[in-house]
This record gives sequence, C-alpha cells and structure tokens, in this order.
Amino acid sequence: MKMGESPGGTDKKLSGNHKQITQNVKDLLSSAEIENIFENSDYIYMLNQAQGDREILAKRLGISPQQLSYVTQSGAGEGLLFYGNTIIPFIDRFPKDTKLYQLMTTKPEEMIQNE
Repeated sequence: MKMGESPGGTDKKLSGNHKQITQNVKDLLSSAEIENIFENSDYIYMLNQAQGDREILAKRLGISPQQLSYVTQSGAGEGLLFYGNTIIPFIDRFPKDTKLYQLMTTKPEEMIQNE
C-alpha cells in the first residue's frame, strides 16, 4: 500500500485514480506501513474520536481517562496534542472574524460567505 491509499481500497463514491486515507484508527493500524509511521510520530494532533478508536489510542498512547475527555464528543477546536512523551489537552477558540480564519475554514457554509 502506498501512502495516501485507504487500507480498505478506494472509496466507491469516487471514480478514477483518486486515493485517500481514512481517519479511522482501526483502518489505519491494519496496515503495517501506516502503523510504523504512527509509532515513529513525535507529533500527533488528535480531535474527536469514536469510542472504539479512543480505546485503541488510549492503550497505544497511554492516554488517561481524564485526557480522553478532550477527544470524547468534543467540539470543533478541542482535542489533544502529543509532542514526544507530553500530552497537552487544548481548546482552541480561533477568532472567526479574521482573514486567516476565512482562508482556513473548511466549513462549506462559511466558505460560501467568504467568496
């Protein structure tokens, strides 16, 4: 499998040679190549995770139950940062009335407003 390919194959909704990678931890870790990349990462930016994925990540990364609350039904801009052996919970309330926010947003309803 090449980087950028989904371990389960391509999305049936897409045609042609489109490749993607999934956000699902179970899928990612089913690939030895992706698992090696994950294990050698010094920096991880983790947002909201499904229950099964949280359990896997808690075991693999040593996340405490208190820290898991930052990736359990969390809102936009909330999560955990991993840098080496340090885990930092964060809540980022990025100001929406800035040019930078307008350029970075991925919310379709906000992108339409910005055109």
